[in-house]
Amino acid sequence: MTSIFDSEWFYWAIAVAIGFPVCLVLLTELHNALLRRNNALARPVHLVRNYILPLGALLILLVQAIQINGEATPVRVVATVFGFVVLVLLLSGLNATMFQGAPEGSWRKRIPSIFLDVARFAVIAVGVGIMLAYIWGANVGGLFTALGVSSIVLGLALQNSVGQIISGLLLLFEQPFQLGDWIDAPTARGRVVEVNWRATHIDTGTGMMIMPNSALAAASFKNFSRPAGTHALSVTTTFSVDDPPDDVIAMLNRVAAMLPQLRPGATPSSVRSGAMEYSTGVPVRSPADDFAAKSQFMRWVWYASRRAGLHLDEAEDEFATTERVQTSLRIIAPTLRLSPEDQEDLVTRVRLTRYGADEYLQYSGQVPKRMTFIVNGRVRLAVTDDTGGIVPVRTLESGDFLGQTALTLEPVTAAAYALEEVTVLRFDRDVIEDLVSKKPVLLQDFGRAIEERRESLRRALAAAQD
Repeated sequence: MTSIFDSEWFYWAIAVAIGFPVCLVLLTELHNALLRRNNALARPVHLVRNYILPLGALLILLVQAIQINGEATPVRVVATVFGFVVLVLLLSGLNATMFQGAPEGSWRKRIPSIFLDVARFAVIAVGVGIMLAYIWGANVGGLFTALGVSSIVLGLALQNSVGQIISGLLLLFEQPFQLGDWIDAPTARGRVVEVNWRATHIDTGTGMMIMPNSALAAASFKNFSRPAGTHALSVTTTFSVDDPPDDVIAMLNRVAAMLPQLRPGATPSSVRSGAMEYSTGVPVRSPADDFAAKSQFMRWVWYASRRAGLHLDEAEDEFATTERVQTSLRIIAPTLRLSPEDQEDLVTRVRLTRYGADEYLQYSGQVPKRMTFIVNGRVRLAVTDDTGGIVPVRTLESGDFLGQTALTLEPVTAAAYALEEVTVLRFDRDVIEDLVSKKPVLLQDFGRAIEERRESLRRALAAAQD
């Protein structure tokens, strides 16, 4: 009589009985640790613990412990399920280790989804072929031959779709653009967000343009994202033939340099491109900023050209009429303690002008050459903290003023920008000196204003740090 210890199946059963729970506990702890770290490998470990380990143990018990023939149907079914789960694990593991945790900007992050689909299909095809050949004893060579003939027939029947797939593959092998690039194609302009088997998806800002790969491969298109950091917006403006070109170019460059969409470290440039036309190149961070930058540039140029006495689109500025100047002087008269006689004397010595929303009236550290009095609208005083953030200080309204250090020739401590369209009266330094000489009490008013704003600035910075 044979002893149980002499039976081979006994040791396989003991190995499964001890090894299965031990492996289950270890994989459970590993899975929990990966979950706490939000690691992409948590899903593959989950597959191993819940599916591969139990199926593997069952397969060992059937073949080695119970000693069922490997060609029996139950064994083949379990082996097939085990093989499919291994395929899923392989795909999940490759995705987690190669692509899901890829750093931004790396080739693994930029690889198009179509290549991933091809790789997945190849892995699945090879895995299914191995299972059919070694588990079920199928003639894989004949099967692949039949599939090849069928593919030829389907290719002829679906040659347009297949042509688009081939065009997409050739386009991606050449790599004239990458995911995230901005392109200008004959029928669409926008950012490439996806390339699949059939088409390229382009986000135009107003919707998603689906362009067949065959059409894109056969057409000429422009890639705004290459070379990196070279994209510039070109804006054309028209001025009067009598406007001095140097003054126009200086004004255009000054306005373009204030745009928030300007690429850091870049400098805009303007040239005269015709008798009355000027072209301004604005280096922006991304083609996505083109529309906003152009819109804001054209709006600010409208105001800046009138302040500079230039004629955008050959238009005359008839805003600063005598009646408007007189009305504006009456609004700010309490601030400057102006009598009716003073107002009449100042009509020809001040200038009435306007600023557009978000335009800067003064910059921090600037030494003002004139004082600016607000007639209509609101102006925000702000300062930059140590981290480069903008800290609001206070809001100025009708009757308030800027540039109070014009008399002392000290730099201002806060920047000022318009919250909406603002109408202002500008007093040159000599005009303010004449007023102060007649009304010495104004010096005290300006001194108090300087101290109040310095205190407001200190409080705003202290609040921002808290």
